Amino acid sequence: MFFEIHGRRVAVNIPARAMLEAEILARFKAGQGFALATVNLDHLVKMEASETFLSAYQAQDLVVADGRPIVWLSRLARRPVALMPGSDIVLPLCRLAAEAKVPVVLAGSTEEALQDAENALTEAVPGLQVAWTHAPSGRFDPEGEEADQILHRLDETGRCLCFLALGAPKQERFAQRGRKLSPAAGFASVGAGLDFLGGHQKRAPAWVRAMAMEWLWRALSSPTRLLPRYAKCLAILPGLTLKACRIRAR
Repeated sequence: MFFEIHGRRVAVNIPARAMLEAEILARFKAGQGFALATVNLDHLVKMEASETFLSAYQAQDLVVADGRPIVWLSRLARRPVALMPGSDIVLPLCRLAAEAKVPVVLAGSTEEALQDAENALTEAVPGLQVAWTHAPSGRFDPEGEEADQILHRLDETGRCLCFLALGAPKQERFAQRGRKLSPAAGFASVGAGLDFLGGHQKRAPAWVRAMAMEWLWRALSSPTRLLPRYAKCLAILPGLTLKACRIRAR
């Protein structure tokens, strides 16, 4: 599945969980870094508005589907992809890292949330090594001095898996730079995934997620912040549906 934005293509190039895990494990074993992003409607809205974010997404090595609308559009286009939200892939990736003896780095959120996430991960994944954590300042700039310091430390760490909980577009832009400045590191942009692990954000109940209504649950829990975002997402759906139909007809 792919999306064309301003004449440029962003593809969901990892359509299945097994393919993602095989690719990550192969890169771990080869000492080869990567940048993993999870595309959703909000990201597509942001890419329409920002050439910088669009370029950052095109620089990602691996892109998976985060959000049922992306999955539904892929099925409509007859190019189906599996649902792989960032919050659902943290533990599987940590298990792969432990298997390959690759240390993990946690970056983003707050010091308290990262400590709780580290505790949850090491308890859930035997043998997992968390090399270090970093909670950035409130004015974190993915191209600023603080980002340079983190990337320098990642380069010194060498082969590692770095989870980024910086929010879009900061985490994807940071990963874009990281691919050049810390080439042995794997970057996984997981949004609120670390906060969910440590209990600092509450995820929708499983039955709500099964009904594909997590977006509504989140919107009602934080209407001021999320309702305008979801309104923009809904606004682009008709155009995306039409484009999916055109892909289907090819």
